[in-house]
Amino acid sequence: MRDEIDYQELFQELTDYERNGVKINVDGTPASPMQVISAHLVREDLAYMRDYVVDEDGKLKELCFQHVKKDK
Repeated sequence: MRDEIDYQELFQELTDYERNGVKINVDGTPASPMQVISAHLVREDLAYMRDYVVDEDGKLKELCFQHVKKDK
């Protein structure tokens, strides 16, 4: 149940970014908020690190998710 709430919150966050013109990508490929959620759900053995890309004025222009392998 908690995971479902976390994913709903992540989806809302990403949707807000997208609405504000922030580009989103996963491993270098453009992605929608739903594609980011799907990537998290499918790859249980991986975690995603966020990279925030800002323009010269410090405004967020891109949000990148890069997968990293979890240590077992």
